[in-house]
Amino acid sequence: METKDVILELRTQKGLSQEELAAKVFVTRQAVSRWETGETIPNIETLKLLSQLFDVSINTLLGSPSKLVCKCCGMSIEDCNMSREIDGKFNEEYCKWCYADGEYTLDFWKRYAEIGGTEKLEEFKKQLLFELNTLLDIEGLPKAENLNVLSGEFINLEYTLPNGEKVKYLSDNQTYLGSQLESELGGRCIGVAANMDFLLICSYEENGENPELLIYKKR
Repeated sequence: METKDVILELRTQKGLSQEELAAKVFVTRQAVSRWETGETIPNIETLKLLSQLFDVSINTLLGSPSKLVCKCCGMSIEDCNMSREIDGKFNEEYCKWCYADGEYTLDFWKRYAEIGGTEKLEEFKKQLLFELNTLLDIEGLPKAENLNVLSGEFINLEYTLPNGEKVKYLSDNQTYLGSQLESELGGRCIGVAANMDFLLICSYEENGENPELLIYKKR
């Protein structure tokens, strides 16, 4: 949908006339009319007011021209799972599970805020990369170049032990530092994950199918 169609639909759903909508966002009725005919689009300040009034993101108001991705866990973001600030406004950079009410919600960020914030986190990432690449020093395994903060909900794979038991080593409700690496192992991907307590290396097929635990090591 284009912006003109989005605004018309939202105004109609809310039962507002053009005059009533104009009064709520401090513009003229003619301005609203021009939005709905596609002659113009609201400026950024008016878009913020419309976002609050209709309880949708600015990205939605603009016809969803951008594919939004959470900068914390990498999850695709839509209005239904978008984070909010303390005042209720949408934050289009994070999903609601990683950020809410002006703070990162998941444990990994909070723990690092206590010991020095972003600078300490970057130092810790470098240390983890060194440790992971020491373990990855096996023919056919790639080197890890960077680590991202990932939600356990999306990387907590279930592994089958030799005795047939199925286990998970992570928690859906925590965050980890990790990444996906391309390997030469029959087209399988290599996944790495770590936190202050452990290092995990696994392999899997597309979309996490048929995962195999390669290394789980306490730090």
